[in-house]
Amino acid sequence: MQQEDLDRLVETITAQVRARLQSSTSCDSCQASAAECSACGNCASRRETDTRNIIHLGASRVATGLNTTGVANDLARYIDHTLLKPEATKEELRKLCEEARQHGFYSVCVNSANVQFCRGLLAGSNTKVIAVVGFPLGAMATGSKAFEAREAVREGAEEIDMVINVGELRSHNYQYVYEDIQKVVEASRPKPVKVIIEAGGLTDEEKVISCALSKAGGARFVKTSTGFGPGGATAADVALMKRVVGPAMEVKASGGVRDTKGALEMIQAGATRLGASASVAIVTNQKPTQAGNY
Repeated sequence: MQQEDLDRLVETITAQVRARLQSSTSCDSCQASAAECSACGNCASRRETDTRNIIHLGASRVATGLNTTGVANDLARYIDHTLLKPEATKEELRKLCEEARQHGFYSVCVNSANVQFCRGLLAGSNTKVIAVVGFPLGAMATGSKAFEAREAVREGAEEIDMVINVGELRSHNYQYVYEDIQKVVEASRPKPVKVIIEAGGLTDEEKVISCALSKAGGARFVKTSTGFGPGGATAADVALMKRVVGPAMEVKASGGVRDTKGALEMIQAGATRLGASASVAIVTNQKPTQAGNY
């Protein structure tokens, strides 16, 4: 895709998002605003049987409403249980994987050097291993990101979470950003790629452009944050990102999601995956035992 094509794509999607943001977001069935709507009781805790039937019929993610409590543990399979601090020990990684097994989390998300170790610990379980690439800065050369992604997949990663090159984005070098994403997507095939846009450091316009380029580059998800940048996930960012990518892509909220209420706010806003280190607190509706960004 050439620069003029990318510029045209960004301009078109930006205009579409602006128009959508000016439209009504009320729920026809209950006449409540989108921020207050609780899906009229059609949530995972009050209608657990229906939720399971929907999943059985093929849904990959299920959204629920605000103030939902007591969600069954098996619905925790929509959470990426995360440990990305550089000083993470083998014992901490072992605990991460044990918790993922116990609570049935969708995956563990770790640095690429830890993929093989975690894959061995999770052998025989349904929990996947996700690797971050170009983490946490995103300022690595494209070839380095692609190589890291390819190696992570070879060692057992089922998904790749790559960090966008924020400097090139803010320099309006959209061709570079597009190719950076595209080459990681190619190196990761057939595994899906999430693009971390580091929303806390971007303007709304830059968030829209990041999502548009991620979609053009073939990514499966856009993801809010690394948890190591200027800010974590917000419901407003999740909602904006979902408006840009539409039904063709998914949104992962990560960074600062530390309790049940916060997780449900992200789901209500449109997130279909949550990245969290406080995953156990989220699914048990308890306060996290330790502070942290992720």
